[in-house]
Amino acid sequence: MVAGMRILVMGVGNVLMGDEGVGVHAITRLERETWLGNVRLVDGGTGGFHLLEHFSACDLLVMIDATLDGREPGTVSVIEPKYASDYPKSLSAHDIGLKDLVESAALLNTLPRVILVTVSVATLQPMQLTLSPAIEASLPEVVERVREIVSAGLKTRGYTRP
Repeated sequence: MVAGMRILVMGVGNVLMGDEGVGVHAITRLERETWLGNVRLVDGGTGGFHLLEHFSACDLLVMIDATLDGREPGTVSVIEPKYASDYPKSLSAHDIGLKDLVESAALLNTLPRVILVTVSVATLQPMQLTLSPAIEASLPEVVERVREIVSAGLKTRGYTRP
């Protein structure tokens, strides 16, 4: 493993709810690429407090999730939330929301730097395993944004993109 910054890329969402599972679909795409040894990819599924164990094992956490923010479906946004209120409202398919995880990690003093990559969705689609065309089309941009974030994180430690 390369010494230095430990980066975790975690996709969350419920793949049984169509577009709501975009974070997990993004991880599947990212797994096809080559990453340095200090970059880990995790399918966070529908969340849960068991994900907290991953927070203390990284310096930078890049989370990928769907959001019902009213924007055009497929819009990719990157934010570095400072407060729990900066996170998008959780979608009903998650056991617990990102805010819950972040607040818990902060209380446990295990919260790394977090960058959130969101994909705007229009609706939740119960019992649908595939992404809508707009959300599917957003995945290359999600992959590129994650690459940029990881590259910038590594450059701060003297590494370059693979």
